[in-house]
Amino acid sequence: MYKQGVGDFKYYVGISSLAQIATRQDRVCVLNILGGESSEVTPVGHAWSGGNVVFGTSPGRRGQVLATEVGNIPVYNSVREGLDDGHRFNCGVVYLPPSAARDGVAELIRVNPELKKVFIITEKIAVHDAREIRAMGQQHGIDIFGANCLGVADSWNQVRIGGALGGDNPGDTLRRGSIAILSNSGGFTTTIAQYLRMAGWGTTTLVSSGKDVYIHYSAPEFAFALANDARSKAAVLYCEPGGYYERDAEFTKPVVACVVGRWKAKLTRAVGHAGAMAGGEDDAAAKERWFMEKFGVDGLYTPERPVFSAKGAVVTNIAHIPAALTAVMRANATLPDFAPEGSMELKPWFGSNAGLALPPQLDLPVVDAIEPYRGQIAELAKQVGAVFPREALKDASGASLLDPATQVASLHGTSVLEAARLPMEANVSLALLREPGGENDRKLVNVALAAHLDLHGDPVLAAAQAAREAGNAPNAVLAAALSICGPRRAERARAIAAAFVERFSQAGLRDALAGEFDAAALAADETLRELVRAEVIDPRAEAMLAALDARGARSVIVRWLQSLDQPVCADAVLAAITTTLGWGPLMRRRVSRLTVENLPWWMQLFGTLIGASATPDAHRPDSFCGVPLAEVLGQRSVTELACRALLGREPGEADFFAFQTLVGIMLSNGPGTISAQGAKGAVSSDGPESPKRVQLNKALVGFLTHTGYAHGGNGFEGVSFLIDAFRDSGLADPGDPKHGLDLAAMAREAAERYAAYKAEKKAVGSLEIAKIPGVNHPVFKDRPVNLDPREVFIRELMAGRGESNVFHDYYHALVRALHETGVSRTVYCVNIDAVIAALLLKLTWQPWRAGEISEATLEAAAFTVFLYARMLGCAAEIDDHLNRGRNMDTRTAASKCRFVS
Repeated sequence: MYKQGVGDFKYYVGISSLAQIATRQDRVCVLNILGGESSEVTPVGHAWSGGNVVFGTSPGRRGQVLATEVGNIPVYNSVREGLDDGHRFNCGVVYLPPSAARDGVAELIRVNPELKKVFIITEKIAVHDAREIRAMGQQHGIDIFGANCLGVADSWNQVRIGGALGGDNPGDTLRRGSIAILSNSGGFTTTIAQYLRMAGWGTTTLVSSGKDVYIHYSAPEFAFALANDARSKAAVLYCEPGGYYERDAEFTKPVVACVVGRWKAKLTRAVGHAGAMAGGEDDAAAKERWFMEKFGVDGLYTPERPVFSAKGAVVTNIAHIPAALTAVMRANATLPDFAPEGSMELKPWFGSNAGLALPPQLDLPVVDAIEPYRGQIAELAKQVGAVFPREALKDASGASLLDPATQVASLHGTSVLEAARLPMEANVSLALLREPGGENDRKLVNVALAAHLDLHGDPVLAAAQAAREAGNAPNAVLAAALSICGPRRAERARAIAAAFVERFSQAGLRDALAGEFDAAALAADETLRELVRAEVIDPRAEAMLAALDARGARSVIVRWLQSLDQPVCADAVLAAITTTLGWGPLMRRRVSRLTVENLPWWMQLFGTLIGASATPDAHRPDSFCGVPLAEVLGQRSVTELACRALLGREPGEADFFAFQTLVGIMLSNGPGTISAQGAKGAVSSDGPESPKRVQLNKALVGFLTHTGYAHGGNGFEGVSFLIDAFRDSGLADPGDPKHGLDLAAMAREAAERYAAYKAEKKAVGSLEIAKIPGVNHPVFKDRPVNLDPREVFIRELMAGRGESNVFHDYYHALVRALHETGVSRTVYCVNIDAVIAALLLKLTWQPWRAGEISEATLEAAAFTVFLYARMLGCAAEIDDHLNRGRNMDTRTAASKCRFVS
């Protein structure tokens, strides 16, 4: 039999007024008091409530205490032990795990006949257990709150039982007033109280009902207690989908109902709080209708259309609750409890639009912070550039990411597919400045890199050639060159760049391209003038300045250099270019000051690597690869010059497209690649926490030494396969769609040969069966027709340009033939390696066919174009690791290493 309670309920309810829910007379026992959540929130509630927790339980910890501001709370193994020690309580709070909650409630009821209220904080209690808990409460005349709640609080009585209502400083939020709150969400219970306080409304009793499937103290019980509470003039309800509790509640006082969760109606499984799913009649829209009918309104309350009555209003945004409540209470001739204390609108102390034009609703004004934060923010505003927190970056990166689903890598948020649309000079900016930049940036990059391509008379070129003549692969040749490009070569340019950043930021420069900026004051800075001075006219500096003028490049800093009545050095011009390049990202705090100060060295290294890839005969006192130096500096793009260095001839438009596409698509394959690991390891071993000591050239050498014939040089496997397929075909131009070849027949013949090869290998029991390069992929498989999205992108890009590539078309014919001849169950995908091979061979087919270059030269070209691309991707990793990483963070722990015999 259930006990008889108050009201006309068909079940037991013991609380007749909200004033009885949390009182100063209540004494509390907390189960699992030393648990993670309870140990954080119980001391706060206990102190604010005047010490209402008499003891807690935590099996095996008898004799321990939970320290609070108003004294220690004793801990026992069980409830019985606490009672035997003379403690008395009428409220139990349950912080036990879901599987133990039912037994915890049973223990409270069984051993304590004085128990009147139980507050269950635990969430996701099994429905079966929740039913038993309810039955026990009904049989023994006990009111149960929760589960999955944050307890209750009373602003008048200054009491909190269970949970964290009011946060860490309940008195700041729970001000005495006339509004009661019932909320499915514990966190929003406090938020709503704060919103109300800002609008002049205080609170009486706050009940976090929880939102497990069973809500033991819900809207009907709350409405009854609200009617009998003389302190409460109205209520706010926060309702989520699921359950019919609100429909059955009979309110006699004004109510503002905030109904949320319309999106849950589209779900077919529960998420978060137990809520309605598709097909139910208790979703958010239904609850909105219930309340509209109760209040006699025909719509939602919004600032644009304030629909309300004296009975109440329905909102769907908690920010609208205060205005709706004020309107409803005005209709009841009731004013707020006290003067409004402010608003909950966002008041940013600092902000940046990152160069975006935002609509007024989003472009919030920055307000002055309170002290001491105002002073701290003022100091922060003086900081130039970003400062990144340091962390261990083994197998981690803030520069690159590989999407495991699509196998498409991205660099600073730009996918390599999009990077394939960009010229090489834009990808230089992307790698180091986190954005590809605009047309002016490309002009600056072209001059900065072009100034370092021609290595005539430089020992760097001799080192590269010596390595080449010793039979080294391209990566080792370039490593020999870069080893000579040590920090002293860039020392002055980096010092000037640092000075530019310091002086021009102090002068208030925000836009390095601003034509109206007056830099005249800096002309009197003798220290800066001396730093950029050349003893005699520097021909390279003059050539670079002339090239910038010829290209129409804009730069406040370059203009300042040109205004000086003295000769300037080439290092100063380089620093002016790179500081201009980095200024926008620096001011937007996209990059660090360290990154911008290192840019001159990076430009030297990139230019040297591209230049050293060409043989010594390409370097002349007045030209590079046959192009006059004035034209190299003032007209040609890095894309053109690198392509020319690779091919040893003047490239055509189709060559540029193929080269640009290759560089973009091979920029990165994520931080887990061997080449990226080599670059990161080189930084880690130098010690990024002392960044000035990190040798950028050595880090690039680390990348180079971690490439090879299996990683980087393996692109030639596909080229070699295609050469064998087309060697005797008579193909003249691989870009001519009217090539006259029967690709289907060629593919069918190749597939049949491969099928016979596989059968022969299997017949002799061999497990080593060579795979066809460029075909199939471990991720993109098992569909009837498989596609590599990277290959699809390039194919569509080529089609959009009207480009044709017979080698690429052959691969598609081949995967169909392999399926038709029974070699494969499905149609394999043509993978990205096939695209790379097809593009590479298209670049070099005609000179190879004419006997102008050998297959060894082809292999070197395939390797070199990979190095051009990955040079940029690994530079991004190096800069990222330099800014974020920790010393020796790429090492493997000894416990993860193993010995094999």
